Amino acid sequence: MKTIETDIIALDLDDTLLKSDLSISDYTVETLRKAAEQGIYIVIASGRADNAILPSVRRLELAGTEQGRYIIGQNGTSITDLHTRQPVYTRVLPGDIAVRAYEIASENTIPSHIYDGDIIYTSMHNRWSAIDAELSGLRLELVEDYPSFIAARAALSSREGPSKGVSKVVLTGDPDRIQHIQRELKEEFRERATVFTSKPFFLEIMPPGAGKGEALAFLAEKLHIPKERVMAFGDSMNDESMIRYAGSGVAMKNGLPYIQSIARYVTEQTHDEDGIACFIRQHCLD
Repeated sequence: MKTIETDIIALDLDDTLLKSDLSISDYTVETLRKAAEQGIYIVIASGRADNAILPSVRRLELAGTEQGRYIIGQNGTSITDLHTRQPVYTRVLPGDIAVRAYEIASENTIPSHIYDGDIIYTSMHNRWSAIDAELSGLRLELVEDYPSFIAARAALSSREGPSKGVSKVVLTGDPDRIQHIQRELKEEFRERATVFTSKPFFLEIMPPGAGKGEALAFLAEKLHIPKERVMAFGDSMNDESMIRYAGSGVAMKNGLPYIQSIARYVTEQTHDEDGIACFIRQHCLD
């Protein structure tokens, strides 16, 4: 019997919907399809770019339905309508912030990443940039003059609209060094950018006031759904804002202790044990 009335279920990908081998089980696919058949919107909300989200969209086979038409990408800087193939929501990082983040990354000999389509534009290669490409399924492309590249992207943004700009910058490196740089960037940027780690080796620099929670709130309002009927699953710091926003914020059993502490619920199973599907079947399906 249904115990939580829900109209939107938002799902992080890595370590949440995806198993450790990056697969989605048949059991989870069947569960999410049953939820969609009951009229619940199924919204993937990922730090990945749209092209890196699409394989999971295809696995669920919901994109052609009303309940599967929206995805939240790049940690909440975009919402894409898969029916029209157009963004319905975008946020852009100011060009000077992106350049400064690159400069600090360069001083610490770590790469800066910007995402567009199926490409990760990187300022240099290291083992962590290779991990980003492997996890996302995107192609790495080395940019020789990175500041000029960023400036060109920012110019496109101001001339042609925010969807052409820099959605975010990701710095990739050793976790200890990333923690040091995170403190430095938070102190320097303050309210001019949102800075957090999505994984211990990925430091995200986002537009101010942007996040999965803010994007999810926009989508819920667009669909005339109160936040009390919104559910969100996540495991890490880039999921914090949507876990806090949703009326039913659900942390994964394998999630960070902090994310579990702020969530209303914690799954009884991990991402490798179909934690999402088990929770939805117990609480959301008729």
